[in-house]
Amino acid sequence: MWPVRELLKNYRRYLTKYDAALSYSVLGVVGGVASGLVVLLFELAIKEMAGLFGVGHGGEGFENLPQWMAFALPAGGATLLGVLYMLLKPEDRETGIVHVISRMHSHYGALPLRNALLQFFAGAFALGTGQSGGREGPGVHLGAAINSLLGQRLGLPNNSLRTLIACGTAGGIAAAFHTPLAGVIFAMEVIVAEYTVAGFIPVMLAAVSASAVSRSLSGGEALLGIPMVELRSLWEIPYILLLGLVCGVAIALFIRVLRLTAQFSHWPVAIRFALAGSFTGTIALAVPQTLGLGYDSLGLILENRLLVDTLLLLAACKILTTAVSCGAGLPVGLIGPSLLVGACIGGALGGIANITQPDLASDLPLYITIGMAASMGAMLNAPLAAVLAVIELTQSISIAMPAMLAIVAASLTNTGIFHQRSAYQTVLRQMKRVVPDDPLAQLLHRTDVTATMDVRVVRVPILIDQEDMEPLLEFTPAWCLVQRDGQDLYLVQGNELLDWLRATLGENETADLAEATIRRWTIAPVPLQASLRQAMDTIRASTAEAVCVYERSRATGKRILHGVVTRESIEKFTLDRL
Repeated sequence: MWPVRELLKNYRRYLTKYDAALSYSVLGVVGGVASGLVVLLFELAIKEMAGLFGVGHGGEGFENLPQWMAFALPAGGATLLGVLYMLLKPEDRETGIVHVISRMHSHYGALPLRNALLQFFAGAFALGTGQSGGREGPGVHLGAAINSLLGQRLGLPNNSLRTLIACGTAGGIAAAFHTPLAGVIFAMEVIVAEYTVAGFIPVMLAAVSASAVSRSLSGGEALLGIPMVELRSLWEIPYILLLGLVCGVAIALFIRVLRLTAQFSHWPVAIRFALAGSFTGTIALAVPQTLGLGYDSLGLILENRLLVDTLLLLAACKILTTAVSCGAGLPVGLIGPSLLVGACIGGALGGIANITQPDLASDLPLYITIGMAASMGAMLNAPLAAVLAVIELTQSISIAMPAMLAIVAASLTNTGIFHQRSAYQTVLRQMKRVVPDDPLAQLLHRTDVTATMDVRVVRVPILIDQEDMEPLLEFTPAWCLVQRDGQDLYLVQGNELLDWLRATLGENETADLAEATIRRWTIAPVPLQASLRQAMDTIRASTAEAVCVYERSRATGKRILHGVVTRESIEKFTLDRL
């Protein structure tokens, strides 16, 4: 056991350096495999849960249920879920990608186990009972959580937890869609909000590993059977821009309803869930395709088996029910629904184009795919992830140009005309969560506290004699941590303390440092795993001037002092690198 602990200790030390590519590559592979497995398990749980209620076709056959059950299943399921949520603390109810983003910035990447368990079981129950939503958001949460929990269990530095979360995010998207490249960009664009070469390598390995696990265990079946598509003529570009504009309007409506619903977050959770489930059930009485994930409907759209009016009706119903469900706090995602909404709009406009201009219009799957990209890009404010997703889904690079045009048009419509943020930013703003993404915050988050730690520190008792002074003269520490009865009180600089002792302490005498006329530095504790951001936040919150970096001894349980970090050292570090 000792060699394993020593190996793990050395590995932790390597991870304190953000650019330790080989060490972080190991994290990427492990994180990708873990996230791929948990996403597949979650998908299986959804199918089994839906099967318990008689929903066939792999948990997608809600259209075949009796009409009374189309209402009772989502309404009753959401009500029961709300009653169970009443037993939980408000902080334990948070799930999904918003939870991941919030914890990554406010809790330094530490995702709790209880929220992950709630996401798994409550998410599977919600989607299995027909709540309108997607499984990708919960999959991202689960992939990120299992990686964060692994890092916490191994005592890895907090800056590496950020990388593990990015790996879990990329793995979750790659496993769900079989789109590893889109998973990488989604993780860096939405979750980390930062692009670095050192950060890309482990995330890329995670996406590849998760995709390989998903393909091997799911039989290699792709989520969507989208054929290769190609723009027939450049004369279609104005129509592609129109498609993007319409998708942008639809997403703006979605986010407006989401924000409106989220304003009632102060209502009891049981009431919110019951109303959301009843609203979905009422809509499902007229349009049963609204229930569940909707990937069976997406397949029908690609096969051109739905009429234009049916497509527009389904898009409107999916917008309303998913926005209400997500705004009420149900543990479902919105990536899948955004794809379905875009596919409906693309299918409708593509059908109109093929009827009015059959010689000029491209094949229907092109419009459907571009609509999916435009809606996803506008919903998440992740244009690169959206365009790469459709390139990988269609295995056609020629779709990049029209897809980018539609994504730009949709994003500008949502942000420029309707002044809307992305869905996740809207919810975070509604929750009054501050997520700083400036270069300084990113630098402090990804830098381990040991980068600026001064290890030239010793503990000294508040009552000091000649015998205590001898080690100080030999070592000449930069800092002395004054303690009394085993409690650390404050810091003093070593040279100032020695000067005062030489002038004050006589032979066979004892000096009381409480009477010393030298500067005292107020302190606060941080763990050895902390990042510089955590150190700076601790200094600000406790109005301290420095933090002492501790590690808890496994044998005795006492705190081991490793070093000191001052506000000035952090500021000097950032000025040297920005």
